[in-house]
Amino acid sequence: MHIHGVRETNRALFAMLDDATSADEAVLAFQIYMRTVFELDLPGERDAAGRKRYRANYLRLLRGWGFDANGREGAVLKGWAESRFGLHPTFHRRQLGRYPSEAWMQYVEEKMNARFHNNCIHAQLDLLYEYAQHVFRRWLYPGRRHLTLYRGVNDFAEHQVVVWLPRADGRPGRAREAIARQNNLVSFTTRRDIADQFGDTILEVEVPLCKVVYCNDLMPGPVLRGEGEMLVLGGDYRVRMATL
Repeated sequence: MHIHGVRETNRALFAMLDDATSADEAVLAFQIYMRTVFELDLPGERDAAGRKRYRANYLRLLRGWGFDANGREGAVLKGWAESRFGLHPTFHRRQLGRYPSEAWMQYVEEKMNARFHNNCIHAQLDLLYEYAQHVFRRWLYPGRRHLTLYRGVNDFAEHQVVVWLPRADGRPGRAREAIARQNNLVSFTTRRDIADQFGDTILEVEVPLCKVVYCNDLMPGPVLRGEGEMLVLGGDYRVRMATL
């Protein structure tokens, strides 16, 4: 799965990624390209009153998500997933429900905040996604098509059950399966012991690698706060639920 036109209009980056002989070289190539094209190292310009203008940066959005997925940065990221993949969000601060509503208006206002749209932020996120897919396929998960990921929850406000599924053996038990609608962008973890810390019900899903947007292994130093955290495109998933 690719975002249309990203590779064709950024051939220099993907040539460098193809030439990289290690994941570390690929990371360096991506960082240099992003800093150069989007001038991420330059200080922000100042307005007529002398106030420093915020320069939108994909790393700041990711750090904001790690701090609060329902903050303004989270709204911009959900807006990008909505724009590029046609996945409508189901939750931002509260259930979005039917459109229009007060909850929807707040989400739309936050995702369109001019503070985050002054430096081609969607183009930055497009490149991040394509870079991540390249590194996943070549370096981090070669030959893999799916990853088993986990999320701990205490309620299903953000994880709407579409339909419950019968157990494969036909017997009752604590583990159940369902088709659950995930928010259009959602965090999971590769470690079940970490998921246990965030809720009494553990969701286990098989996520296609092409739906993983970001993880900390793609950059030096932690950007997302959660250990083993992966930022994943949502939608309807077959979910196995286990109650602690």
